[in-house]
Amino acid sequence: MDVVISNSDPKPIYKQITDQIKNQIITGVLQPGDVLPSMRVLAKELRISVITTKRAYAELEHDGFVETVGGKGCFVAAKNREFLREEYLRKVEESLQTAVDIAKRGGITLDEMNEMLSLLYGQGN
Repeated sequence: MDVVISNSDPKPIYKQITDQIKNQIITGVLQPGDVLPSMRVLAKELRISVITTKRAYAELEHDGFVETVGGKGCFVAAKNREFLREEYLRKVEESLQTAVDIAKRGGITLDEMNEMLSLLYGQGN
């Protein structure tokens, strides 16, 4: 599991950790049942407080991405495909909102946006 934190990122460190682990789960880098490093090990590797890793893991567990098994560790939760799809939809929605905001500021019309989307979507197939 690769996690890189940046002191220049405006997001809090625990949020950087949760976002990266969520992304690795959603993209399949981390699979259901995979064990995550202990909070202490991750804190040591990232040179941060254990409290910060504890907060990140607590958020991941609250959001259903990981499960903690007492005495054994923290594991990637078995997720159903619909939950993962909802996560993808949420990420797409956030990205599209950003694109729409930029388009409005730049005077780009909906027709132009649709044309760009058609071109981009066609490239992915």
